[in-house]
Amino acid sequence: MTRLRRFGDFWWEFVVGDDWRIAVGVVVALGVSAAIADSGHAAWWLVPVAVVLLLYASLRREARANRAAARR
Repeated sequence: MTRLRRFGDFWWEFVVGDDWRIAVGVVVALGVSAAIADSGHAAWWLVPVAVVLLLYASLRREARANRAAARR
């Protein structure tokens, strides 16, 4: 069971990492992109835009947390 647990922990850390919100956002972006592509429209642009927006949101959230910690 220990090997299975370590294997699962590795993949969790690899996919989710430090911020689960980014992992969820990427999965949602991929799903929406697949739905748009399935309807016959161009969807290549959606995932790069989503990644940029998710990165911006993550950096902004971290900057706020650092400012709040510095004020203490």
